[in-house]
Amino acid sequence: MKRSLSLLASLSFVAVLSGCQSTDSQVDASNAAKETNHADDICEVGQTPIDDEQACDLAKEGVIEVIHPVEDVADTLDDVAVPKAPAPAPIDDVWTRISNQFAFEVPDNKRVTLQRNWYLKHPEYMARVVNRARPFLYYITEEIEKRGMPLEIALLPIVESAFDPFAYSHGRAAGMWQFIPGTAKRFGIRQTWWYDGRRDVIASTQGALDYLTYLNEMFDGDWLHALAAYNSGEGRVQRAIKRAKAAGQNTDFWSLDLPRETRAYVPKLLALADILKKRQDYAFTWPAVDNVEAVTVVDIGSQVDLAFAAELADMKLEALHALNPGFNRWATDPDGPHHLLLPVSKADGFSAQLASIDQHDRLNWVRHTVKSGDSLLKLAKKYHTTAAIIKQINGLKSNTIVIGDAIMVPVALKELDAYSLSQDQRLASLQSTARTTVKKTHKVKSGDTLWDISRLYNVSTRDLAKWNGMAPNDPLMPGKTLVVWQGEKIKNEEKGIVRSLTYTVKPGDSLSRIASKFNVKISDITEWNQLSKKKYLQPGQKLKLHVDVTRTKNVG
Repeated sequence: MKRSLSLLASLSFVAVLSGCQSTDSQVDASNAAKETNHADDICEVGQTPIDDEQACDLAKEGVIEVIHPVEDVADTLDDVAVPKAPAPAPIDDVWTRISNQFAFEVPDNKRVTLQRNWYLKHPEYMARVVNRARPFLYYITEEIEKRGMPLEIALLPIVESAFDPFAYSHGRAAGMWQFIPGTAKRFGIRQTWWYDGRRDVIASTQGALDYLTYLNEMFDGDWLHALAAYNSGEGRVQRAIKRAKAAGQNTDFWSLDLPRETRAYVPKLLALADILKKRQDYAFTWPAVDNVEAVTVVDIGSQVDLAFAAELADMKLEALHALNPGFNRWATDPDGPHHLLLPVSKADGFSAQLASIDQHDRLNWVRHTVKSGDSLLKLAKKYHTTAAIIKQINGLKSNTIVIGDAIMVPVALKELDAYSLSQDQRLASLQSTARTTVKKTHKVKSGDTLWDISRLYNVSTRDLAKWNGMAPNDPLMPGKTLVVWQGEKIKNEEKGIVRSLTYTVKPGDSLSRIASKFNVKISDITEWNQLSKKKYLQPGQKLKLHVDVTRTKNVG
């Protein structure tokens, strides 16, 4: 009997060791799967997908699924020494950290292939994107991991904005995560004269993850439905699902009748994930980003001039604003958020210096003596602040100010053009770039619309909105001054439809021939393109033309 028990114990011991060996094999398989890299291709923000006829058939390599036991086998062994597994090698690249935690299956279909092919052909695009992402990627990854969300979401700002916090779109969306004003408000993102949280990396990231979590719950855990809804709205995706059910069709993302942009949106994300995971297989250069905290949030407690803050941080003002793109003006919002995002290496020194400075000394002040004709609004406009701030600082109970009284007003420490990334200066820069030749201004009257104004000046509503830092459907306020760019040809046209186009010079072309073809003057072409009449045109050269399509048959 004892011999039988001894034999049984030996067999049990062998079985346990076999279990350990199986687990080690599974871990090896897992590590092999995690070390497999991907590559991909995608369209730039705002571009339409590549035509289906350009699709090529690429085989999809499968993903090895590894199942780990709920309990470690070693925990059940009391008397048996189990060798310790070697410590995993540290991950020094955030992209590797991200790709090791991907959760989505990448299907082998034409829609993903089209996007992947574009990205693979444009590595220079990804290099620009990664350079923008570098300061923020570690923070975004940490926040996604904390919530247990799929790490593919870390790639979403590439699809949305190419990781550009200052990006905006025709739908009034702004920031790295492309929030429209209404959705931003729903998820607690502040938007004031001083500050737009849609561009604030911290605020917009938290808002985006909140919104995606909400959408994932709404669509019963289907992340592809949630992502589609993030792009086109939850109502539109819900209606598409309802229509598919009523027709007895599948309701997965790939089967839904959705807008063209949304049908390409999810494939872009999956294509990027595939490229990142298999970047070695695709021989695709995906620049590394150090897996260390690059920036940190520093509490400042009150409003501060951004130029002054940059000096304290020993940074260029432009670099400080690039990390804090949510601020619209020359200073932070007096009502908060009272924090700045700074490089880790600068944070302690900045905090120590700021703590030694009185809050009143964080801004530059001017003592203004009220004169005849002054008002709070007039002073606010003059000193680039708000009437509410002047009123609050001076303890005024009404908007009435008295001639001869002295009023304290906060003003910028430097000339306003030094604040090159502020909303005012970005708009000024945009408006100083001539699209054609003549700059005009138009003062908005009650009842004016962008469409009315665009017809008046023979320009498109989209251009008119862009020149003035607006979206085409933004409301116009009476008294607002709009900038309008017009070329000489356009200025003299009282009728007709003028279209801007790019013409590629062909062999044998001359200025005279092109002018005749499009019914424009040679002087127009040289002025629009800053050409010299003495220089020959080169085949392949691009020319910008402004053509009256009612007077030529050469424009399609």
